Amino acid sequence: MMYSTSHTPNTTQPPSPTSNTQLPQRLFTRREIIPARNDVLWRIERGAVRTLTWSEDGTFITLGYWGSGELVGHPLSRVKPYQIECLTSVEASIVPPHLWNQDVNALLSHIQQAEELLSIVHRKPISLRLWQFLVWLSEKFGRDVDQGKLIELNVTHQEMAEVLNTTRVTVTRLLQQFEEEGTLLRHKRRMILRFQDKK
Repeated sequence: MMYSTSHTPNTTQPPSPTSNTQLPQRLFTRREIIPARNDVLWRIERGAVRTLTWSEDGTFITLGYWGSGELVGHPLSRVKPYQIECLTSVEASIVPPHLWNQDVNALLSHIQQAEELLSIVHRKPISLRLWQFLVWLSEKFGRDVDQGKLIELNVTHQEMAEVLNTTRVTVTRLLQQFEEEGTLLRHKRRMILRFQDKK
């Protein structure tokens, strides 16, 4: 089965207007929770985080994946509970409310990416949903290599299942299927997507 492999090239984010302002910074370790304060936003300077909530039965619901230059924080969401989990070691700046209007591009990007992920989560069949999610990850956290596009963020099969509203077993089976089809390669614990324009 072939999947759409059209992808937009990575565009370098322009420097944030608030990046010239000396903002308080904090360092977080992998799996640490960034405080979800009502009075500040966090700008990710280095590393990657995911925002998430959970249902009454304890099922995690991923709201988004965010990387360098992007804003996250409780003021951007009405979802409760709301949590920001570090997927890598993270360096983040605290952006106070009086500076939010200077980061309009980052705020617009947040909305656009959340809607893009929402549209992917509702794709059918599940194989297309997973493939489109991998393409989306490769655009945010990928770099070009000889074989294709290397996703530099290590997302577990369980985390993918949580994002895509499916089971870990299904994700594992479909990833193996992509490998057999030659559209996905394994590189240590990372994945490389092979697009049609890559020979």
